Amino acid sequence: MEHRLLRDCRATRIPAGDDVTLAAGVSVHLTQALGGNLTVRAGDGLFRIAAADADALENYTPDTESESGAQEFSEDAVWEALKGCFDPEIPVNIVDLGLIYDLGIESTETGGHTVQVKMTLTAPGCGMGPVIADDAKQRVAALPTVDDVKVHIVWDPQWAPQMISEAGRRQLGIE
Repeated sequence: MEHRLLRDCRATRIPAGDDVTLAAGVSVHLTQALGGNLTVRAGDGLFRIAAADADALENYTPDTESESGAQEFSEDAVWEALKGCFDPEIPVNIVDLGLIYDLGIESTETGGHTVQVKMTLTAPGCGMGPVIADDAKQRVAALPTVDDVKVHIVWDPQWAPQMISEAGRRQLGIE
């Protein structure tokens, strides 16, 4: 679907990960709107627009039904938060894509929690890694009683398509 930008808009060039500004008035084609973030095609490139800047698109209304805050902290709540993160080029969340390798949760002396996430990317040269990792960090940090979150990008083992979950395979039409 085509949209015009109502104002200058911060974006991230995909897959390089470079920060850019898309100018007001530019026409963009919305290719993916998952996890609140948008993937758009403008000119000869693909860009990620953060949810906070979605209001820059004329006649775009975000789907807020899928946004739900956890009422209580749990490991399941952390996994659900991570399922809100998407690779901007692939319409499958990072959990079902098989990018999360390890999740560690520790209780703190104050009754809070620290969360450690080990994740990988589909390709070692992907410049979007820091963007995806930061999205994961912010979503987990927003959970109640989370005091600290660290997201580590690791390369061992190397990601392979076989790591995609059954649900992810269905979404991609692989099975």
